[in-house]
Amino acid sequence: MLFPLFASAETLPGVGPKVAEALEALGVTRPRDLLLTLPSGVVDRRRQPSVTAVPLPAVVTVEVTVGRHIRPTRRGAPWRVLVEDARTTFQLLFFHAREDWLARELPTGQRRVVSGKVELFDGLAQMVHPDHILRLEEAGDLLAAEPVYPLSAGLTQKAMARAARGAVARAPDLPEWINPDLLAREGWPSWRAAVAAAHAPQGLADCLPEAPARERLAYDEVFAHQLTLALVRREERRGKGRPSVAQGALMDRVRAELPYRPTGAQERAMAEIAADMASPLRMTRLLQGDVGSGKTLVALAALLTAVEAGGQGVLMAPTEILARQHGESLAPLARAAGVRLDLLTGRDKGADRAAKLAAVADGRTGILIGTHAVFQTDVLFADLRLAVVDEQHRFGVRQRMELGAKGRAADMLVMTATPIPRSLELAHYGDLDVSVLDEKPPGRTPVRTALMSVARLDEVVQHLRHAVAEGRQVYWVCPLVEDSETVDMVAAERRFATLRAALGEGQVGLVHGQMPPADKDAAMAAFAAGRTAVLVATTVIEVGVNVPNASIMVIEQAEAFGLAQLHQLRGRVGRGAAASTCLLLYQPPLGEAARKRLETLRETEDGFRIAEVDLALRGAGDVLGTTQSGLPRFRVADLERQGGLMQSARSDARHLLDIDPALETPRGRAARTLLWLMEQDRAIAFMAAG
Repeated sequence: MLFPLFASAETLPGVGPKVAEALEALGVTRPRDLLLTLPSGVVDRRRQPSVTAVPLPAVVTVEVTVGRHIRPTRRGAPWRVLVEDARTTFQLLFFHAREDWLARELPTGQRRVVSGKVELFDGLAQMVHPDHILRLEEAGDLLAAEPVYPLSAGLTQKAMARAARGAVARAPDLPEWINPDLLAREGWPSWRAAVAAAHAPQGLADCLPEAPARERLAYDEVFAHQLTLALVRREERRGKGRPSVAQGALMDRVRAELPYRPTGAQERAMAEIAADMASPLRMTRLLQGDVGSGKTLVALAALLTAVEAGGQGVLMAPTEILARQHGESLAPLARAAGVRLDLLTGRDKGADRAAKLAAVADGRTGILIGTHAVFQTDVLFADLRLAVVDEQHRFGVRQRMELGAKGRAADMLVMTATPIPRSLELAHYGDLDVSVLDEKPPGRTPVRTALMSVARLDEVVQHLRHAVAEGRQVYWVCPLVEDSETVDMVAAERRFATLRAALGEGQVGLVHGQMPPADKDAAMAAFAAGRTAVLVATTVIEVGVNVPNASIMVIEQAEAFGLAQLHQLRGRVGRGAAASTCLLLYQPPLGEAARKRLETLRETEDGFRIAEVDLALRGAGDVLGTTQSGLPRFRVADLERQGGLMQSARSDARHLLDIDPALETPRGRAARTLLWLMEQDRAIAFMAAG
């Protein structure tokens, strides 16, 4: 019954090769795609007695008597046609129109219905290029409320509307896959009725996400997505997994070394992960924690559980700086637990690399930390029980699959320091269980955030001179590495030179992603050891860098950064006992969105609130970064405004599979139809990677 919807777009009325090409630019290649490409607005084409009956400018539909034609007197001037409605005379204007066409469409003395935008010019009403010119007997075909579709080059509203009507005519009556109670409670129409209503809005209210027809179609999309994730989750867990049971002896040794007690949120997350690992089902869990909430300690507890159970654990980080940082912070704690920890990066070569690989292969190395180097083919584990992926949205799906395949049904823990709004979390990680760290460990000081125009740069440098003299350390972040002719942004290398001249040769270090690894390490080490007071950097320091003595963060041209990125950068300070400051230097004038970003950062340190504002400002795809995030691109559902649908779709999908695991009841079979309609069959293989 779905076959007609998956035919070529050229089978639709009015769609030839050219229109098909223009439709493809909108992602429409079949009638099914067009059904899910809904109007963005509606034009009121109701007949008016006169253009004077509505406040101008406005779209007006009016019956007129055609008067005389006035030829253009100079090149580039319009052809004018005088017309008279029930109350007044006005002009129709045509640029580059053919005389024979105008004579045929608008013969003097005849009556026509014209519809288009009317504006006043020097007190005279004008309609430039009417959208519709109709004989009186054709005027009944004009919709009183005309849908406005998204267009691409070479596509007209008329062609789009005609093709859409053809697609709607093909929409079959499909069996109902929505829970009957939910359908009744929300007052949603059937699928076919919803499609028809969504493509025939009677007013702007029908184009809003909360209109019943649109809300139902949005729910269908997210329900299909959540059903797929629930199927993946069930498949992942069926007959897979090995219990990794530990008494916590190794972690007890670590606790004895800690200068603080873990927070309640950390204890809760550690208990959730330990229970998952002890279960015969394979763990797939997301650990979500704001900047500085202590994810690394939770990850270590999980890795030690794997080792105590007789296996090994691996922690994969997206950058070498972060991998080394993890190695340095965890090595003393692993030593205290009596566990061998090794660091493997692309920099390890020859005999050194071979020795590390041998220790991993024969089980002497309990915990391996590294970059993507850890999932290369020559890295073989004796018994990998747990894979931890840090800043997981930076890794592609294939990389996570390769890492998971290194162990026999290894448990998987993915971590992110980017707080994710609940609706996105369900869309992106709906098949994962989630642990949230929503408390800060003791000793983290609040960071005062201030906004300042870049015009006051000299003042800022003067303040830094005093701060450096008092023994404080400073990060100075720039948006580019070197000056660019095309982009007017300050570059790290230029700022490094000016600050070194102002503060003294040995006081300022530089680190960016294009430096040789050894130089980068040396600059980081000098700053961490306090030998340099100021570190000029690009966003290479965004994730994971930990220098507790650094208490000032200057972000130059802060308006060029995303909100989540600014929050991550600010998290590099406030890690020690000293009062910390984050200074956002901006280039005026600020646009509305940039101002909102910077003011939000000044007002709150709550990463989850920041994430919600970021979602509202940027949209779902950009918050997670759609290139590798695997975030579904919904055609109808709007995650920013319809996040609540995701929650009910998730619980309904899991409930349906609980009572009908093979999708064989009438509703189950209807749900299978939905999965085909939404093409979720293609996504299952990729989503299996988490």
